[in-house]
Amino acid sequence: MSAYYQLEMDFMRLGHLEDAAGLLHWDAATVMPAGGADARADQLATLNVLHHQMICDPRLAARLDAAEAEAGLGPWQAANLREMRRLWRHATAVPLDLVEALSKACSRCEMAWRAARPANDFAGLAPLLAEVLGLVRQAAAAKAAAFDCAPYDALLDEHDPGLRAADLDTLFDELAGFLPGLAEGALAAQAARPAPPRPEGPFPVASQRALAKRLMVAMGFDFDYGRLDASDHPFCSGVPDDVRITTRYDESDFMTALMGVLHETGHALYDRGLPGDWRGQPVGRARGMGIHESQSLLVEMQACRSRGFLKFAAPLMREAFDGAGPAWEPENLYRAYVRVAPGLIRVDADEVTYPIHVLLRYRLERAMIDGRLEIADLPGAWADGMRDLLGLTVPDDADGCLQDSHWPDGAFGYFPSYTVGALTAAQIFDAARQADPGIEPAIARGDFAPLRAWLTANIYGKGSFLATDDLMVEATGRPLETAPFRAHLEARYLD
Repeated sequence: MSAYYQLEMDFMRLGHLEDAAGLLHWDAATVMPAGGADARADQLATLNVLHHQMICDPRLAARLDAAEAEAGLGPWQAANLREMRRLWRHATAVPLDLVEALSKACSRCEMAWRAARPANDFAGLAPLLAEVLGLVRQAAAAKAAAFDCAPYDALLDEHDPGLRAADLDTLFDELAGFLPGLAEGALAAQAARPAPPRPEGPFPVASQRALAKRLMVAMGFDFDYGRLDASDHPFCSGVPDDVRITTRYDESDFMTALMGVLHETGHALYDRGLPGDWRGQPVGRARGMGIHESQSLLVEMQACRSRGFLKFAAPLMREAFDGAGPAWEPENLYRAYVRVAPGLIRVDADEVTYPIHVLLRYRLERAMIDGRLEIADLPGAWADGMRDLLGLTVPDDADGCLQDSHWPDGAFGYFPSYTVGALTAAQIFDAARQADPGIEPAIARGDFAPLRAWLTANIYGKGSFLATDDLMVEATGRPLETAPFRAHLEARYLD
């Protein structure tokens, strides 16, 4: 057997370990009793150690060298080998004892965060979070040496291959230049017309779930290969043939949970559409979190908050909750779903101000990794940033620096993917509509097949075959830029 085909077997097994760890994370977030936290931390640490031992085995390194010298590899095999080498470089940069310590620290801190946020107890979480940050700094420094880049760039590369802080600075500076004025314009346009009345509840959870599942099926989600559950923080995980979606329900507001489900369904459709011939191989996996987030935001923001989609969905919403009156009209629901209202909470933020929330987190986590900001000073820095960027006063840490689970879980370098995803979604959806003018009329009929077909051909089915920049150029004709996102916001919010 050639070295390359031996590597395919190696990375199939490595992928199975990652998938198993993902399902353990899903279980911890949905149904695991609180008392299982310590045992789960040990289980995840063991899987991470086994994964690290396998990928750092000297025999695997020898196979990589031998495979790179082999002749006759096809284009997808060559791309797969490229991705194997990148994953190997990330893994071998970090010593085994640090991998185990970081895994356990993140599990403990994330579980502690679940209690600390509702209790507004930053002081209680701070020592655990400081431990996580210290270990992440060590891992980032080790990877920076291996990749010959800055520590924060090494963390970005884990989530979005090839992305660097210099790229983010260019994009985020452009956003910071026009978003405040655009937000002011949107607020002025809103003030010039009556506020849309919101449908009145209560909205039983069972009815919300039934409506969500009905719309998921219309979008192309197959429940033979996935689930919908509840969790404290909505997310999508699993594998292409077992996709796990969660949301959180509020019986006084069905609109937020529903859009959360549609957002996560965008993630799920991408996972399900990844190239089947390359299941279990690095080249068959998603092309970074920026692209992954673009697919959820394309579905939620570009498609499902459109007038066309709400024309289709409004009668289903009325039927689900026995609604009647002007609040349930499609145009009113559209106005409610695209309302700009600067607030403290990122996951509840509107489309215009959301990138500003990400900009704050980008600045803070970069400062933490660089050693310019310590955990003890995080609440004050957060409050200062919210005041400077959004003009808001942070009343407590629960609605401030405790609101996200990412840092307790060690996910530094992840937040920028949300805004990179928003920019990417606007550019991809614009290209799709130009390529197939029938996409939007079909969405207005509840038919997502034309959109899925274009995305399968240009995004889903590519997996990690292309570098991210090349994928964008091939799909849209140009590298990632802010102009399509700006045009989308101006058309939607300034009319």
